[in-house]
Amino acid sequence: MRPSVPLPEPWGASPFTVADALSAGVSYSRLRNRGLACPSRGVRSPAGAAGDDGSGVGTGDTAAGAAQLAKPLSRVTGRSAASHATAWKIWAYPGYLPGGDDPRTHLSRAAGLAIPRRRDVVGHKTQLFDDEVCCVDGLWITSRVRTWLDISRRMSVDELTVVADHLLRIPRPGFEGRSKPYATMADLAAILDRHKGTPGIQKARLALEQARVGSDSAPETRLRLAIGRAGLPDPLLNEVVDLGIGVTRQPDFSFPEYRVAAEYEGDTHSLPAQVVRDISREEDFIRAGWLQLRISKRHMSEDAKPAVAKIRNALLSCGWSPSRTNRVTADALIWRFECVCCYLLGRGGNNCGPPPVDLYIRCKRI
Repeated sequence: MRPSVPLPEPWGASPFTVADALSAGVSYSRLRNRGLACPSRGVRSPAGAAGDDGSGVGTGDTAAGAAQLAKPLSRVTGRSAASHATAWKIWAYPGYLPGGDDPRTHLSRAAGLAIPRRRDVVGHKTQLFDDEVCCVDGLWITSRVRTWLDISRRMSVDELTVVADHLLRIPRPGFEGRSKPYATMADLAAILDRHKGTPGIQKARLALEQARVGSDSAPETRLRLAIGRAGLPDPLLNEVVDLGIGVTRQPDFSFPEYRVAAEYEGDTHSLPAQVVRDISREEDFIRAGWLQLRISKRHMSEDAKPAVAKIRNALLSCGWSPSRTNRVTADALIWRFECVCCYLLGRGGNNCGPPPVDLYIRCKRI
């Protein structure tokens, strides 16, 4: 049997549309070759494509596989964009999405058009504004902020908070090649105001109330939420701390008033070079008279109760008392409530400027 004629690039490595291949000069007979799978009408996929499950069909269970399969599917479907769980995969969001491992492709169309109906495609029809869809490497996909709203129906409030913190975090240009966050509090609030009544929006509102700028990872967000629910003082998140010995450090969590810092150490902290840096960091805190806590994955079981207990004991040993935190929190809430009310009534005084977005959202719901 004669070997198949190689497909021209890029069709030899990823799924493609039949129309694109024909326009490039590929023959009908070559497109009917057994070495090409047909994941959907008008689409072909070569063996070895991203996410290939062995049959030549991209399964879409990885970010690369999801993007490469969604691109031709959205093109042949027409006027559609990758959305929901597929967009969640492609944007590489943290957090747990029930059903997120489903290899089917989610495609959305604007209201007024027919729901996409194809094999291995989950179709959606929804209200889509122009700024809620973007094109990335030829793939139309819902924006990061819109995707956060779309997945709110299936995710828990805490996991939605994990995604919100991911969108809000300030990047480190030297490592990520960007200097601006993916979204702001105002961006997330605006998408909620625009789509009132959308399934899952109440969970998204609660998640926005819990969101904060500063957490660098999903475990950090989960630990932050657990610290707050335990009634401990609010920590500073990844803020630079002057240790007073000519050294500054940037711990994941810091309580400067009590000279306590906590670091969540993931898998990368077992690398030899990172171990050396961690030891140096710990020595700096010791010389400055700080108590540094090292939190690992084993401390995050049972909703992070072991980690919270470790932090609580450290704070108690450094002069913190629960009654003091409760009193300060109550005073702060009363002051904030008065300022928000003055702002909403339009009679703010010298100390009553616009409230933080999260408080403003909370008052609008009352």
